[in-house]
Amino acid sequence: MVNKVYQIKVSLDGSTPPIWRRLLVSEDASLQQLHDIIQVAMGWFESHLHQFIADGVFYGVPDEEFDLKDESQHTISELLNQEMQEIKYEYDFGDSWMHTITLEKILSNDDNGGHLPRCIEGERAAPPEDCGGIPGYENLLKILNDPENPQYDEMHEWLSIDEFDPAYFDMADVNDELLDL
Repeated sequence: MVNKVYQIKVSLDGSTPPIWRRLLVSEDASLQQLHDIIQVAMGWFESHLHQFIADGVFYGVPDEEFDLKDESQHTISELLNQEMQEIKYEYDFGDSWMHTITLEKILSNDDNGGHLPRCIEGERAAPPEDCGGIPGYENLLKILNDPENPQYDEMHEWLSIDEFDPAYFDMADVNDELLDL
């Protein structure tokens, strides 16, 4: 049984307007599970390397090339145990999607009122993967907002969707996918 529920906010650093998710997670979830939760919440597909950074220590999938502590062997509560404490999460070392994870509240399991993990709030669509980090995303939005731009059709084809709405966030869809974790 879960003793405590963490309300965390995951914010994509450098995004203007801000892109973020507010999540309820078990205090004893592993960092590997937190990575999976963040991937679902952001609508990404786990196609790139990632790491958590706390107090100068790096956690991730063990790899000979990188000096990372095994994220599957560490829980969220080992890194976050006080309200307003923060850690970093980086996804895709090429695009370097850096996130700030803030422990906003520590709740009792009685306050949970539903399944875990769960998204309770969020703003804006996450950038498409492989678009070049924050600068590339800003350029992509500029192109998509200008049908006269010579790259307009190419970017729509690359996205493989008719429209990309950067303001759109579907919390119900995220929670449906979180049920599968």
